[in-house]
Amino acid sequence: MQERPQWRRGVEGQRTADLGNGTYLNPIVAGDHPDPTILKDGDDYYMTFSSFHSYPGLVIWHSTDLVNWRPIGPALRKPLGAIWAVDLCKHNGRYFIYLPANPSDQGWSIYALWADDIKGPWSEPVDLRIAGCIDPGHVVGEDGKRYLFVNGIRRIRLADDGLATDGSLEPAYSPWRYPEDWITENFAPEGPKLLRHNGWFYLITAVGGTAGPVTGHMVIAARSRSIHGPWEHCPRNPLVRTQSADEPWWSRGHASLVEGPAGDWWMVYHGYENGFRTLGRQTLLEPIEWTDDGWFRALGGDLSRPIRKPAGGRAGPAGFVLSDDFSNDRFGTQWSFHDPHPDEMERVVRTANTLRLSASGTSPADSPPLTCGVPDRAYQVEVTLELSNDAEGGLLLFYNYKAFVGVGFTADTIKTFQYAEELVWARVPRPTRRVRVRLTNVDNVVTFRYSHDQGRTWTLHPTRMEVSGLHHNVFGGFLSLKIGLYSAGNGSVLIRDFDYRAV
Repeated sequence: MQERPQWRRGVEGQRTADLGNGTYLNPIVAGDHPDPTILKDGDDYYMTFSSFHSYPGLVIWHSTDLVNWRPIGPALRKPLGAIWAVDLCKHNGRYFIYLPANPSDQGWSIYALWADDIKGPWSEPVDLRIAGCIDPGHVVGEDGKRYLFVNGIRRIRLADDGLATDGSLEPAYSPWRYPEDWITENFAPEGPKLLRHNGWFYLITAVGGTAGPVTGHMVIAARSRSIHGPWEHCPRNPLVRTQSADEPWWSRGHASLVEGPAGDWWMVYHGYENGFRTLGRQTLLEPIEWTDDGWFRALGGDLSRPIRKPAGGRAGPAGFVLSDDFSNDRFGTQWSFHDPHPDEMERVVRTANTLRLSASGTSPADSPPLTCGVPDRAYQVEVTLELSNDAEGGLLLFYNYKAFVGVGFTADTIKTFQYAEELVWARVPRPTRRVRVRLTNVDNVVTFRYSHDQGRTWTLHPTRMEVSGLHHNVFGGFLSLKIGLYSAGNGSVLIRDFDYRAV
């Protein structure tokens, strides 16, 4: 296990990448922010990430120095099932997001969103009917035409407005292959990202599998004078790869290149934090340099150490306060439903400093919870729950319906959830209409406490839970372990005074 880095602490004690002395420490966006796609737009930078089953989704983040990032808001509100790696781009003054979606598990297709202002409003999703594909990457060819590259690595031409196809899917590039004895998950060429620089098109691709063995995921590159090829492999492939489980960041890959504020160049990609796959894949920033032969190489070295910040940038605010009195709408930016039904938002009513969540299902195993991602290895949250009618409510750490832990309350019983099921033998009789619940997670060991007198006295829940195994390599889905609030049975749960702090 790596020694814990000495992050600078920001709002609520959350770790902050900017160390305040001209250097930064990865991650630049902590917590579950995988498959980053980045856009330089004048002096501004925008980034978004795969949102999988969380809705509202595809939150746009903003920076002016590539290190300090803050969310703007969600671009996608219509549930389309799982959303995997997307591409954010700008063409002829209009912003586009190309996204793969799998509505109701009926099959993957590529969709498009567009907006005339990065802050929205964003359009409804347009189905481009590119079936069976994921990970779109947008590029304009030397012929002035627009193309999407997808996993495989294949290519399809788009109409000039970018909202329909103008051709058929065809092979584009046969990716570089690593030696067969390397320990990887599978070959899986995916995540193509393209840019044009000094007369060359550069194609950045992920291979090796995005999870599985920590040495699997990697970054490779190819280049061509034409978008139609032929493509030549970079002689330095792979440009990024975790070599050992002793490194601070595992499964590093899925990269995009971006020019810094003063003209230097950087690579943005994701990785799992050593020992904390529960946090999901976090966003990393590494410097690169262009070499005399027209290729590039990564310069980050040991990513457990501070790195010089990009030159010329203007530092802005980073992160945001997670504590919430529910006086403002933070859906998408902070709160999202896991795998919601189309009408899930109808369960939510915000009134004066409260959020009322109508009951659905019978337990956390079949009731879409309201979830909040976390950026820290260790943290504590508190929330007040008021039960109405025959509702059941509680506080969880939630990965998916197969993997969660937590405590729940009914009018007469305290329940324990572990291994994604209720431990019926652990029920405790206790009348409850209003309760304040505290969850503490320190290095994947979770402790619950609750108070029936507004926090004057606390009861220690008798079961502590170790959650380091609640991640993709065990349960699939490419998700992270999030704070969850659930409301099941009949009636509703009134939620007040959500408090978060890193510890």
